[in-house]
Amino acid sequence: MSVSEINTIDMAEVLTYAYEIGDMINASVEVADYLYWKQAVERDPAIQSLIKKLEAKKELFEETQRFGHFHPNYHSAKDEVSKVEAELEAFEPVVRFKQAEKNLDDLLHSMSERIAFSVSSSIKVPSNDPLPKKGCGSGGACQCG
Repeated sequence: MSVSEINTIDMAEVLTYAYEIGDMINASVEVADYLYWKQAVERDPAIQSLIKKLEAKKELFEETQRFGHFHPNYHSAKDEVSKVEAELEAFEPVVRFKQAEKNLDDLLHSMSERIAFSVSSSIKVPSNDPLPKKGCGSGGACQCG
């Protein structure tokens, strides 16, 4: 058996396991919760109306961002976006959806870390953290010490 045949067999097995992991994740409570609240948000006409309003306000804000805070409407456009976001946060399905989305993201990140670290402890695993860490604690084994 050649090396390429061994690699093909191993890759087929890896793909089979990947599909099995995908199936297990899709059957998880996190995915069920995420899909439930996503559907609740999508079916609520008041929420959908606010989402459209938010998209319009964000578009206006993006136009002002080209000039930054020097644009005469920058601060008012930013405040309008924040105001609509706060209105959305008043809806329980929106809050629950965001939490379910975070829980699912945490599950997927945890799985990615386990897979990556089983290959090597120094592999960096990306995160959706809006405030990523640099240096130690950014993923993988710390090489600082």
